[in-house]
Amino acid sequence: MFIFLDRIVLSMALLRLLSSSIEFSAAMLMLYFNRVETAFKINSLLALVGPTILLTTTSLGLAGLAGKVSLSSMAIILLGVALIFIGINRM
Repeated sequence: MFIFLDRIVLSMALLRLLSSSIEFSAAMLMLYFNRVETAFKINSLLALVGPTILLTTTSLGLAGLAGKVSLSSMAIILLGVALIFIGINRM
């Protein structure tokens, strides 16, 4: 018996697994170096990884939904993603 996995769902999950392994590795490096300055630098690099993974997985999800969701629903989803980024930038 074979389990059928949607390629887009599999890609999204693999991106999230990659992201979590990068985050875990960064946490281990912070503990290894045990210096605030180094931990701050590592954390700054992680600030690039999070939004990149979010945008990529969201794009994959939208591509998978493109034929199934109406144009107005797609616009609402994109507006929601835009609002997330606006909210993050105003913190």
